[in-house]
Amino acid sequence: MLLIPDAEHDDLLLGERPLIVCDIDEVVLEFVTPFQAFLKDNGHELRPTSFRLNGNVFSLADGGETAHQEVARLLEAFFAAHDHWQTPVLDAARSLERLSEEADIVFLTAMPPRHRAVRRRLLSRHGFDYPMIATEAAKGPAVLALHGARAQPVVFIDDIFVNLQSVRQHVPQTLLLNLIANDVFRALAPHPGDGVDIATDWPHAEKLIRAHFDSFAP
Repeated sequence: MLLIPDAEHDDLLLGERPLIVCDIDEVVLEFVTPFQAFLKDNGHELRPTSFRLNGNVFSLADGGETAHQEVARLLEAFFAAHDHWQTPVLDAARSLERLSEEADIVFLTAMPPRHRAVRRRLLSRHGFDYPMIATEAAKGPAVLALHGARAQPVVFIDDIFVNLQSVRQHVPQTLLLNLIANDVFRALAPHPGDGVDIATDWPHAEKLIRAHFDSFAP
């Protein structure tokens, strides 16, 4: 049983295989691009000048900066209907399908667990039929709860440096990959920190993962 606070998850049964723990937004599902479209449909626009939402969302009516509370409301509304907006990141499905032949794959998303059912349906619609955990708790303890003291290699893929460093702290043997689908936000992102490899796209990520697995071969 997983000891992850306030988490909702699918049934999980890991084999004696490598483990890939994968974030969802900006990693396997586009987030920034569809959220930009959602904002425009709701009278706002995203003008990215830094790697965050607050401070970068503006009203189309008067050009003023959108208040943080309103950004939070818009984000909540987006997640409630994100299955109508989000689409797969290029090559994510094919890469994960190939990797699943030799590794267990688990999605770990930081979205509020109340939206898990909508996200589960969206992922399955696009062929991402891997178990998913939804939690707003720190990701390092979550990966530790999943992997434990297993001897198999473990990989963690995320777009946010705080999450990557959390996993580095709790499961230091993990191959950490930073992957951001949106070109503009990738350019604005801070360096993910020591011990993290930056993947430019899914084919590159797949190459790094396979090299990590090969390093464990007898």
